[in-house]
Amino acid sequence: VQLQASGGGLVEPGGSLTLSCVASVRTYYTQNWAWFRQAPGKAREIVAAISWGGLHTYYAESVKERFIISRTDLKKTVYLQMNNLKPEDTALYYCAGNKDKWGYWDPNEFNLWGQGTQVTVSS
Repeated sequence: VQLQASGGGLVEPGGSLTLSCVASVRTYYTQNWAWFRQAPGKAREIVAAISWGGLHTYYAESVKERFIISRTDLKKTVYLQMNNLKPEDTALYYCAGNKDKWGYWDPNEFNLWGQGTQVTVSS
C-alpha cells in the first residue's frame, strides 16, 4: 500500500478530527498532496491541497477557516486537521498525490490514491 490514510471516525457536530496519510513512495518530496472526499451519491471533490515543499495551500470554500492541511516531510505524512465539523462534512476522505500539476483539482489529475477513511459527523 503506497498511501495509508487513517484518523477517521464518528464525531459530534462542532468536534474535531485529524486525518493522517503516510506515503510510502520515493517521489513523496516532489509531489503535491491533497485530500478529497466523497459522500454517498455525490462526486468526489477536493477538500484541500498542499504543494511540494509546503509553500502553497488550497482549500475548498466549504472548509476554509475550519480545515488545515499540512505535511511533515521527515515522516512522509500529510495531515488534515478538521475543526468545527458539520454533518455535511460526512464522507469518505481520500489522500491523493500528483506531480507538477499544482492548481489542477480534478481527481483525474491525481495518480496516487489512498484507500479512504470514513468521517461521520452526527449527534
